[in-house]
Amino acid sequence: MITTTDHNFTYNTPATVTRIAKPRLPIDSASGILDCVGQTPLVHLSRYLDDCSIELHAKLEAANPGGSAKDRPALRMLEHALETGELAPGDTVVESSSGNMGIGLAQTCRFHQMRFICVVDPHAQPQNIAIMQALGAEVVRVETPVDGSFLAARLQRVQQILSDVPNSFWPNQYANRQNPIAHHEGTIREIDEATGGDLDYLFVATSSTGTAQGCRDYLRKHNRHTQVVAVDANGSVLFGGSPGKRLIPGIGAGHLPALAKDQTFDKIVRVSDVDCVVGCRRASAREAMLVGGSAGGVLEVVRSLENELSGKRCVAILHDSGTRYLDTVFNDDWVESSLGVTAATVNQRTSAPALQSVRNAS
Repeated sequence: MITTTDHNFTYNTPATVTRIAKPRLPIDSASGILDCVGQTPLVHLSRYLDDCSIELHAKLEAANPGGSAKDRPALRMLEHALETGELAPGDTVVESSSGNMGIGLAQTCRFHQMRFICVVDPHAQPQNIAIMQALGAEVVRVETPVDGSFLAARLQRVQQILSDVPNSFWPNQYANRQNPIAHHEGTIREIDEATGGDLDYLFVATSSTGTAQGCRDYLRKHNRHTQVVAVDANGSVLFGGSPGKRLIPGIGAGHLPALAKDQTFDKIVRVSDVDCVVGCRRASAREAMLVGGSAGGVLEVVRSLENELSGKRCVAILHDSGTRYLDTVFNDDWVESSLGVTAATVNQRTSAPALQSVRNAS
């Protein structure tokens, strides 16, 4: 016999003790990191605007595990290709990206044990490239635009890699219908459920136009009265725009993507790179939020329309976090050297009551 002392009493037990394991309660846990894509928070922004009658909410896509809205189409495009047999474990995925889509694809490829090659250009954020590489991606950089477009140069390089690498697959985010479907089935469905279908305006940045398309199609299908405002960049060729210099990634396009052809939205508004910087700085100052470059542009478009939004409920989709733009958008030296705007001017614009440089294109 073995004498055992407890806190309150001593008792004898046989030398051999059979322990009965207690049943464990189930844990509400994702089965893998990709299960965490979606269901991002909606946050009320009560300080960004001067008109307190406007109910502004932000869909924080930076809460996706890869840090942006691009996680959604990256996951859907690749898993759809795996389901249809276009892609198999061990194959190579090749895509062009300014950063966020590349991170989403790198994450999904690493999870499914596939090789990933991402083609970027000089405008890609160094931190985004580092994240892709940490997730196992091979990064190929193009240095010279084709017909004035870095996107065209990236796509040309993608085609070269596809011809050189056996068992390679191009998701083609610029034409793949699974891109807008990911937002149709995810992003806007979540917003619609959260608002009970009662939403006056939706603001969304455009590049491939996948997010804006998926959201617009869902709202029309469900007979919502919501106006979809597409936010484009000055210097973008989308919606009949003229090509020009753009330094903020993730908004606008220098080459018309197939998905964007003949697309229309209730309103199209263009912003400058400086507008995007001002929006990011104002979100930090007013809401204690670090938002990415395109998100700053989206928020400034909302602010530019304050006069017509009085009493309305609005949602702005914010594609990524400002933590990836610390060396650019939030760096006074970069803003002055690259955009020609001093810190004093940015600060003045940040606190000014209205915007001056956004342009309504619709």
